[in-house]
Formats: sequence, structure tokens, C-alpha cells
Amino acid sequence: MNDASTPATVVIYSGGMDSYTVLHRALREGREVHALSFDYGQRHARELEVAARVCRNLGVPHQVVDIRAIHGLIDASALTDARRALPEGDYAEENLTATVVPNRNMILLSLAIAKAVNIGAGRVDYGAHGGDHVLYPDCRPEFVEAMNAVAGIANFQAVEIHTPYLQAGKAEILADGLAMGLDYADTWTCYRGEALACGRCGSCRERLAAFAANDATDPLGYCQRPDPAAEPAKGGE
Repeated sequence: MNDASTPATVVIYSGGMDSYTVLHRALREGREVHALSFDYGQRHARELEVAARVCRNLGVPHQVVDIRAIHGLIDASALTDARRALPEGDYAEENLTATVVPNRNMILLSLAIAKAVNIGAGRVDYGAHGGDHVLYPDCRPEFVEAMNAVAGIANFQAVEIHTPYLQAGKAEILADGLAMGLDYADTWTCYRGEALACGRCGSCRERLAAFAANDATDPLGYCQRPDPAAEPAKGGE
């Protein structure tokens, strides 16, 4: 159980830019942070390795939950089925719906809420943001509002679902992180788990566009680094 004098939060931490910024924001608030990552059978473990390294360096308690047993329930996605082609190009509903993992955030939030109740934490943080709204229903304000209502009544202890960037785009999230002095070399965004980021998938392109919007250089290495200013990305990780 956490020290009652220090408010605790469970951060759903994927290893990507958004959750990395959320994690550090919670630390800046002086909260006792418990990071929670999930192995749900995603195509590569690169993001989980990054998350583990960051938490180890920060001294933040980090738990990776193995839920691969449900893979057969959520494998109708290019992110969980290696036989499906990963789409490339900017985020848009018409070309990236193949990356939607069925009911992912409801599943992950339910487990994070359970951990929060178990350790006496009053909050769960996750990195839903405004750029996700076009593509992911489980990152939209309506979903967050409904899940917050359920999290308030599902247990004897109410838990708040905290989404600090719900109305912000990725460029705004990055701006906040850069103002905190964060090093985004400690994140992984690419849909592919190769040595270098591909620079072609929607997630890479949106990331590069966010750096361009902030007049900053992405510290990650890329196989191919397109000019995001010439064809800006539309939505998110």
C-alpha cells in the first residue's frame, strides 16, 4: 500500500512518447508513480524494453503484465497479427483502421484500475490525446467520461482516470515534454520493432511532424526520415 501522505497513481506506460510524457508529468506533481505495461501479443517487444529501461533508471516501480492469453480475442489488427501488412502514410481513418486493437484501452484501463484499488492509489493516468480522436474510439472524451463514471462505482474505492492531454495534439505533448527537459531518445514509437524506426508508418510520421512543429530534431535513428513539413500527419499514437 502507498503512503497516504503521498498521492499515488498508476500510469499505463507503453514506452511511447505520450505515456513517457504522462509518466514524467505525474512525477513532477510529486506523486508516487507505479508504471504498468502490458504484453498483449503486440508484434514486437521493443516498446516494453524501452519502458523497463526508463523505469529502472528513474527508480519507478514497473510491472509488465502478461496478457498474451487473450491474443486470440484481439488479433484482428495489424498491430497484433504479423500476417497483416502494416499500413504506411499519415494517420487517417481511411488508411489506418487496420491498426485498431479491439477494445484495447477498456481492457488495459480495467486492469490498471484493479491495481490502483489494490495498492490504494486514487488515480490511473493514460496518454489518450486529441490526435487519436479521429481514429481510436477508446481515446475520445466520450469514452474517458464513461470509463471515469464506471471507475467511480466499480469498487468500494473510487478511482479517477486522468488524461492530461485529452484535448492536446502530439506537438503540444512534445512541447510540454521538451519544456520539462525530457529526452525522447528514451521512447519508441515505430510500429516495427527493428533496430531503427522505419519513418514510413503513421506513428513515425506523426512523431516526426511533432518534432518539426517544435523546431526540434528527433533523437531516434530512422531507416528513412521523410520531410514531415511537406506532408503533415493527422493523428496519433
